Amino acid sequence: MAVAKRTVELFYDVLSPYSWVAFEVLCRYRPVWHLDLRFRPFFLGGVMNSSGNRPPAMVPAKGAYMAKDLKRLREFYGVPLQQPKDFADVMLNKGSLSAMRLLVATSISHPDMLEHVSRQFWLRVWSRDEDIVLPESLKMACLASGLNETQTTALLSRISDQDIKEKLKENTKEALDAGSFGAPTIIAHHNDEKHMFFGSDRFLLLAHLFGVNWEGPLRPPQSNL
Repeated sequence: MAVAKRTVELFYDVLSPYSWVAFEVLCRYRPVWHLDLRFRPFFLGGVMNSSGNRPPAMVPAKGAYMAKDLKRLREFYGVPLQQPKDFADVMLNKGSLSAMRLLVATSISHPDMLEHVSRQFWLRVWSRDEDIVLPESLKMACLASGLNETQTTALLSRISDQDIKEKLKENTKEALDAGSFGAPTIIAHHNDEKHMFFGSDRFLLLAHLFGVNWEGPLRPPQSNL
């Protein structure tokens, strides 16, 4: 007898390391919890501005804590997190707008590759301290994900298209309408209702909602990241 899928939407921005943790954990639990996992790239800058939230780089105590927190998360979840050397520049100046537009374009043209391209952006910025802003950087992320030159060129050409911009705004507004104030924002669908969870430390509550077991990080013996 087939088990009904449990729908979970992950609203994320690759500028958020906590989104990466949520992304990898939900991917690991996808077969365990029989998840219909839907990736929803949005723009964290827009969420922060509209909700009145402030990024950790603007709150010294948060920034100092975050460096320690990422090390703990790396060890516990097996996600190779490493804070960029110029954390404030990455978060406040460079941002992720082009990368998120490219991910929206990927979700439309190559939805089966969205998971892989997203992961490559996190690996670049939050593991290897590499750029995710310059066109060449976007290209390298696409190629590393398995997209070919033709597909990559086509995606890069779509970044400034109005429909891509509007779709990113639409995803961002949908998250805000659900109560989002940061990333990651997880929307679980259960009994015809939507339940919003914020952050990468609410999996126990998500499991409780669905009536399934939380079995920890499910850290793979050999990391494939």
